[in-house]
Amino acid sequence: MTKPSRAAVFLDRDGTLNRSEYRDGVSSPPNSLEDFELLPGVREAVERLKDAGFVLVVVTNQPEIARGTQSASVVDAMNDVVERELAVDAVLVCPHDDGDECECRKPKPGMLLQAMKRFDIDRDRSFMVGDRWRDVAAGRAAGCRTVQVGSIDEGAQSVAATVRRVDLAEAVSWILTQESGVSSLEA
Repeated sequence: MTKPSRAAVFLDRDGTLNRSEYRDGVSSPPNSLEDFELLPGVREAVERLKDAGFVLVVVTNQPEIARGTQSASVVDAMNDVVERELAVDAVLVCPHDDGDECECRKPKPGMLLQAMKRFDIDRDRSFMVGDRWRDVAAGRAAGCRTVQVGSIDEGAQSVAATVRRVDLAEAVSWILTQESGVSSLEA
């Protein structure tokens, strides 16, 4: 059996690619498509990763679907914007809540493992970027290096990322220093 040959960057959506909303002091996804806004510098950062040869997969928890506070169609419309505006290869969604105990809801690595199989991804050469402890934990469980972006402090729920960076642009700069060159990323 041959070793997977492609490197990937797994990207959380809310708070990493697009602006999160804060309701009752908690970071939450936008309520509507009209409120959905990509963060400054995200397009350019994603283009840099794509130009370097990475497979790009968005992995997003959307428990609001299970809770009945958001429709799957609105989540799909937001993900359509991500796919249309950014050079990502796939957007994977977990519509479950914690009580569902599914294998795809971060911090479990199910979405990442699914993408690794689908795209022939080498976990040792891959990265998970997100703003929450769940993103870091999922990346670690999948065997990836992890980058936590933003300034969310989740206290006791904190999981140590490989590195912390201010935003996706800084995360991408660090990721690109971890590989010896574009040729090593090509499939």
